[in-house]
Formats: sequence, C-alpha cells, structure tokens
Amino acid sequence: MSDEKNGSDWIYSDYNEEPDPSHRPMYLRKTLKYLGENNNIVNILDAACGGGDFAEGLSSHGYFVYGLDLNTSAIIAAQTRNCGRFVVSSVYDSLTRQFDLKEFDAIVAVEVIEHLYNPRLFVSRAKEALRPGGIFIITTPYWGYLKNLALAVTNRTDRALTALWDGGHIKHWSRKTLTMLLTERGFECVAFEGCGEGFRAYTPYLWNGMFMVFRSPARG
Repeated sequence: MSDEKNGSDWIYSDYNEEPDPSHRPMYLRKTLKYLGENNNIVNILDAACGGGDFAEGLSSHGYFVYGLDLNTSAIIAAQTRNCGRFVVSSVYDSLTRQFDLKEFDAIVAVEVIEHLYNPRLFVSRAKEALRPGGIFIITTPYWGYLKNLALAVTNRTDRALTALWDGGHIKHWSRKTLTMLLTERGFECVAFEGCGEGFRAYTPYLWNGMFMVFRSPARG
C-alpha cells in the first residue's frame, strides 16, 4: 500500500501479472475463530484487500465483505469474485465514505501495515470506521530476538530485510511496537498468536507472521 499524498511515488504493477501471494492458509482460520467469538459481527472491511482472495474466504463463511485498495487492477480482479463490494481507495482516507456506511463491525488488515509510511493515520481511520467494541485484526511479519538472531547467524538478514523489493516492507513490527501503536489510539489488545508455514507453524519465536486482535474503544 502506498499513496502519493503521503510521500510515495511508487506506481503499482498490474495485479494480473504480479498477483499478491495468498495469505488465507496462514491467517484465515485464526481470523474466523476470533470473528466467531463475537456473534454480532455481520459486515467486515478488508483494508488493502488486493485481489480479494482473503475477502472471498471471509465471504464464504457468511460475512458481508467490503474491500478497498489503491491498485485498480487488483480491485477489478476482486470484483470478479462476486464476494462483496470493492472500491479503489486509500487506507489513509475515510474507510466508510466510499460505501455510504456509518461503521463496520470488524476490519482486517492482512500483511498491510508493514507497507505504510503513515500507520498512525491508518489506525486513526480504522478507529473512526469501527463501531464501539468492534474488532480490528492485523497481521504482519513476525520479528523477535530469537528470529533476528537466527537470521544473523545463518547470514539470511539481507534476504529477509531486503531493500531491493520495489514496493516492499518499509516498517518491521514487533509485538511490543504494534501494541503500542494501537493502544495509543485507545484500542485494547485482545489476542496475539504467532503464525507459520511448515516447521515454523510449530516453532515458537521463529514464526513467519504474527496475528493480533484489538478491540475498538467506546466513543466519547
């Protein structure tokens, strides 16, 4: 995710030529678990939804899904899935205006926040768009002491933190810093889980990603 208004001149590639990797295998089951624990959730925003793969997974379990992304070709691809409403828009702008909605019951941001120059603005927009007590689910690559040490010892740091990925990760979050970002905006941290693929799914602190759930505050 990038936005010319916030200091980026990154031009998106054609989604059909370079589709996003699917994050459903690593995160969808956990997302459905926490959404299911809140039985009053009906509508969900998939922020920076890409081609709609994750949104389709949510929709298949009965949720009405809205999605937005700045990549026009990705939104066109998402619209062909017929699993919700998708528009071209920035996560830095109002998240409800494009849909003529007052609020969402839940927002998911899957592998998004590590791409943002201004994550505080996005979190503020999410707070505005969520109903009181609404759920905000964020996933992002996991970074922690043991994983960083393992990367350094095996000489894989450059590969993991490559600066050569155009449009790639620009911020690297820990559980602590992501919690600080959300709690300073009034969110309550509800849950943290490490996520992985292959052996990393069962190896604590070497996870591929982290899955965090926050609850929006009451308005006042």
